[in-house]
Amino acid sequence: MSNFKKLLQEGKVMYQLVLDIEQHVVFAVQNRISCIQKSWQERLYLYIIAIIQKHGHKVLSIGGMPDHIHILFGFRPTQALSALIQEVKRDSSEWINKEKLTMGKFSWQEGYGAFSYAKSQITNVCNYIETQEQHHKKKTFREEYLEILQKFEIEYNEQYIFSEIK
Repeated sequence: MSNFKKLLQEGKVMYQLVLDIEQHVVFAVQNRISCIQKSWQERLYLYIIAIIQKHGHKVLSIGGMPDHIHILFGFRPTQALSALIQEVKRDSSEWINKEKLTMGKFSWQEGYGAFSYAKSQITNVCNYIETQEQHHKKKTFREEYLEILQKFEIEYNEQYIFSEIK
């Protein structure tokens, strides 16, 4: 056993774990149905922000289109990202349905994309999220998502990419 490991085990080495992870999460409405209406979109965003913040994470930007959403937040590693996003999707779906904001039953599509950014990129990512309407005049959601995957050099299986509108 090394001296460092021995000192660590004996509690004689003090250390601090410092993590600051900016996560950009993207997820879509089930079957990519364009049902998030402008009349209640801001209320949805506030609801989602509250869910994220109750776990100690800090939302930096939120935006989207009627068929998908982007969230950029400072993620504290006190919980699994998958658990947080599952809670966001479950609770926001329940809220939308309870409030009867859509004609039928609302649900988010299974899965999500999560991407990390450096502090120096945050302003650009926030701008990107907040200008989704202008951005989607030029690109579809699928084109946008595939571009992000390629930018991050993420291998993917077409089977698991967000479904096109049926």
